[in-house]
Amino acid sequence: MVTRALSIEDGDLNTPSIITSRKVNYSDIDLSFTARPSGDVYKVTDAASVKQAVKNVLLTNPGEKPFQPNFGAGLNNLLFELVDDDSEEELDDAIRIAIENFEPRARVINTLIDLQADRNSIAIQVQFQILTTNEVVVLETTLVRVR
Repeated sequence: MVTRALSIEDGDLNTPSIITSRKVNYSDIDLSFTARPSGDVYKVTDAASVKQAVKNVLLTNPGEKPFQPNFGAGLNNLLFELVDDDSEEELDDAIRIAIENFEPRARVINTLIDLQADRNSIAIQVQFQILTTNEVVVLETTLVRVR
């Protein structure tokens, strides 16, 4: 019978390995800044935290965030463009690229864009998956031109 010499680091190969997983909890402060009875601010966790971060990416224009001049999707800039056949595709590309570049916890599944040129607004629905939990979240927001 042949025996194999194993190092101490290899351990006993006949025993099953220990499989562990670490659940990642995401948390951020709630941007409504509502005060708790203790005087502290509320926080958002897990899916709500990622949803809030995706919304911040979409509503931020490049140049607004200090020391990160490329951060944001720049969707407000597209409100002042003339609506044509390529407008929805431009918005879709801007949304997907911004989330891919600036929110590593989410992966875009689908986007629905409703351009309302006569009302000077854009209704956006983004369906994305949180990568650590595979939970699917839907974010709906409306951009309105005020000038």
